[in-house]
Order: sequence, then C-alpha cells, then structure tokens
Amino acid sequence: MSIGLFRAPTPVNEPVRTYAPGSPERASLKAELARQSGLEVEAAPIVAGRPVHTGDTSPMVMPHDHRHRLGVFHKASAAEVHAAIDAAQAARPEWAALPWEERASVFLRAAALLRGPWRDRLNAATMLGQSKTAHQAEIDAACELIDFWSFNVQYLTEIMADQPLSPTGTWNRVEYRPLDGFVFAVSPFNFTSIAGNLPTAPALIGNTVVWKPASTSVLSGHVIMELLHEAGLPPGVINFLPGSGPAVGDPVLADSRLAGVHFTGSTDVFHGVWRTVGENIARYHQYPRLVGETGGKDFVFVHQSADVDTVVTALLRGAFEFQGQKCSAASRAYVPDTLWPKIRAGLGDGLAQIQMGDVADFRNFMGAVIDARSYAKLTGAVNEAKASVGKGVQEVLGGEHDDARGWFLGPSVIVATDPRYRTMCEELFGPVLTIYVYPAAEYAQTLDLCDSTSPYGLTGAVFARDRRAAHQALVRLRHAAGNFYVNDKPTGAVVGQQPFGGTRASGTNDKAGSAQNLGRWISARTIKETFDPPRRFSYPFMDEE
Repeated sequence: MSIGLFRAPTPVNEPVRTYAPGSPERASLKAELARQSGLEVEAAPIVAGRPVHTGDTSPMVMPHDHRHRLGVFHKASAAEVHAAIDAAQAARPEWAALPWEERASVFLRAAALLRGPWRDRLNAATMLGQSKTAHQAEIDAACELIDFWSFNVQYLTEIMADQPLSPTGTWNRVEYRPLDGFVFAVSPFNFTSIAGNLPTAPALIGNTVVWKPASTSVLSGHVIMELLHEAGLPPGVINFLPGSGPAVGDPVLADSRLAGVHFTGSTDVFHGVWRTVGENIARYHQYPRLVGETGGKDFVFVHQSADVDTVVTALLRGAFEFQGQKCSAASRAYVPDTLWPKIRAGLGDGLAQIQMGDVADFRNFMGAVIDARSYAKLTGAVNEAKASVGKGVQEVLGGEHDDARGWFLGPSVIVATDPRYRTMCEELFGPVLTIYVYPAAEYAQTLDLCDSTSPYGLTGAVFARDRRAAHQALVRLRHAAGNFYVNDKPTGAVVGQQPFGGTRASGTNDKAGSAQNLGRWISARTIKETFDPPRRFSYPFMDEE
C-alpha cells in the first residue's frame, strides 16, 4: 500500500550524444560494436521470465553484410503463445496490486540503466541488427526510449491527479485500473524505442503483456528484455514471443482474455487485426482496445517563398536518413516550378555526397535496407520508374543498388510529371523520394491535390517564408497529417514535445509519447461515497400542503 502522495522525478528529454571524432562516447560505442560483431547470440521466447528454446530457429544477420550472422532466434509456436497468455494472466493480480510508484520505479530504473551502462549495448545491437548509423541509433534506441520510460511516469501521475468534484457530504473519486485481461503488443523493426514502448506503456498501468517483435529486430528486442529484467520487472509481466505473424498473432487474437492491442506496423496488417477482432467480438470478455500506428505517405510542400537550402536539407535528411525506413519519412514532395532548378541542383549535389555502407564506418550517412524482400520491392519500384521516363516520369536521380554483400539501395529521387504516379501515392518504406513540380501560381489547387492523393494522414511539412502561405497549408492540409511541421522536415518527433500519430490509413492517432496514449490502457472506476445517506425513500415534494 502507498503511504504518501508521491511526486515522480520531473522528466527531461535525454541529450543526444554527438559521437564526434575523439569523443569518449565514440570510442566506447566502436568497442561495443566490435564486441557484438564477434558474438553469436541465441535469442528465444521469454515466458514467465524464462527462455524457451523451441528448436525452430531463424538467423539474425546484418542487413549491410547479410553473410554475417549475429546469431539465431527460436520462433514461438502456438504452444508458447498459450503459455505466455497464461503467464501474463497469472502475473496480473500481483503486478496490478503493486502501488503505482513501485511499478513506476521499474521503468525509471530501466531509463537510468539505459542512460548509463546499457546505452552502448542497445545502440550497437540496433546498429548491427537494423543497419542504423550511430546518430540514428542514438536518437532512437537511447534517447527516445529513455524519454518514453521517463515521461510515461509523469503522464501517469497527471492522469491519476484528475479527480472529480465532491459536493458537501460526498466524496467522489476515480480509480485508474488496468484493463481486465492481457495486452498484445506488436512492434516494428524500424524503431527500437517503439519496440520498448509498446509493451511497457500498458505495463506501467498494471497490465500484463504478450509482446511480438518484428523478426528483423529480435536482437535489440532481446537486449530490451534483458534490460527490463535487470531493472526488476517481475516474471510474466511482459512475455516476449518472436516468430511469424500468423503463428503468434492468430492464437493471441482468438483468446477470449484479450484486452487490447498496441500495434505499430503496416496498414494492411492492422486491417487484418481489426477484422479478426471484429469477427471474434462476441467471445471476448470485454471490448478490446485497439491502438495502431500504421503507414504513411508523408509530404513536403514547398511554397515559392521558401528558402532553397533549408528545403534541400530537409528533403535529404527527411527522405534518406535510416534509408527512408520511417513511417514519417518524406516520400513525396511538391515543389514550385520557380524554385525547381535550384532545388534540383542542390539535391544532385547532396546525392553525390551521401555515402552508404557499413554503419560501423561512421563516415556513412546510410546503411542497408532491412531485408531481401524490402530490397526487391524498392529496387523494383526504382527500375519501374526508370522504365517510365516519358510516361508519367521525367527523370530518376540516383537509385544505384547492389545486394552482393548487403541490401544496398542508394538515395533515389523520382521526378514525376503525373501527380498521381504510383510512387506519389503508395508507401514504399525506403530511400525513394518522388517529386511533383507544380506551377507556382497553382499553390492552392496543389494543396488540395496533396490532400487527396494519398490515403494516409501521418506527417507532413510546409516550407514557406510567406506566413499567409504557411497558414493556408495548415488549414487546407488539416487532416492530411497528424504531425505537421512548418519549415522543418516531417521526421524526428520528440517525446514530450511532439506527440506522435496520424489518422486516415495511418492509424488511430492515440499519440505515442503523451498522456493520451497512456490513457488507452486504463479502465477507470468511479467511486461515490455518501457520508450521511438518506434514511427514507420519499422526497419533500411528496409531503402534504
């Protein structure tokens, strides 16, 4: 029981380390990269705190050197899924009964460990297993995950402090309970921080979780589980189930005790989850909470008053950092014909300077795309665009590719003459930017075109020095992006500063990194206590004159 009204430590965004030449953090991270490169890790499902070696294994490789095995992971089957659900249910009463500050302490300790001795380990695992550069790993696996664990505690205290009015003689209060069942967390490969937040945000409230990581990021997920164990997370609170989507997802969604789904991934997969939950709705003990952040076809809209250098920098960073494998990555741009010659020249210069290769070589701006399937899809789109010059495409800049050693696709810029060319509309999830050059005089009409071209509504940006133009974009594109940027690239949301999420085909917009998301894992109970209750049933109006 709690015997005080405790105030959690005030969260502060974790400073981003630079890893500049000669810095101690650079030397330390390089040493950890070398150490992990020489290991072969055996990861496995973790059920009730114990690893389960199923014998059905899959290799973990470096995307930028796919002949280099980082280890193997054992894949979960239906048997491990059922055991994990049972473990989550068994752990739930004791975990939910813990005072909130005890649960919070686990994740605050996890943040402190990641801030210190675990930082290099998780960053290196992310770099090697997901082909992130040092900077991309730092802002993701270290800083953002530290922020999630720190700020979520603050959000929980704010939520619990929201209490109703109590008239004289009455005490009204609200309990913020966990859901009545288990939560299924499904995380993507591209952000280690998301993988860490999806299971732990519900767990902070008192929920227990079954977590399926992406098969291409099991290594970093394995490290997160070890870190949480070190931080004191009790067995069974989060159960880790790497494996195929159907092998894990089908039995989870069929279980009547499902209380919620915390999902980040493709729109098509989330459609399938929602459909399955709908089909099973009568068998669940409660209506499951569905929280999903899905795809994006994120735009940069350039007004003729924009500064060319800032536009070029935003496009190069927004489209090609982490090989464009961000749901927020700039993947389509609208550029006025008055600025296009200068912007094209700047892009050409930038593409020529971008280096791509092994992320352990800190001179490289890009690594490899995540796997062979992604490589085939992306190179197919680039080659199709090259073959479509004169038929909806004006030219293709860059686009060199080679998979002999790693799945490398260089930064690719498709200049489309058809504003609804395929790569202006469809999410590719890679280093492919499509640009439509519009008549500067048709700014308003082209804003409407941007709004209607894609089914997504995740992130977008407008570049304009003319304030009227910027405001016009804010109004006309109000529902085209859940995170909107003015004179900045559409990537890089920070916990506590830009709560993240979108609508339309981009998800439920429950804003990761905010109290809004945390509230989805709460089932509130209102309590009314009357100190002097009435002692007869009749009311004064019933008395005789």
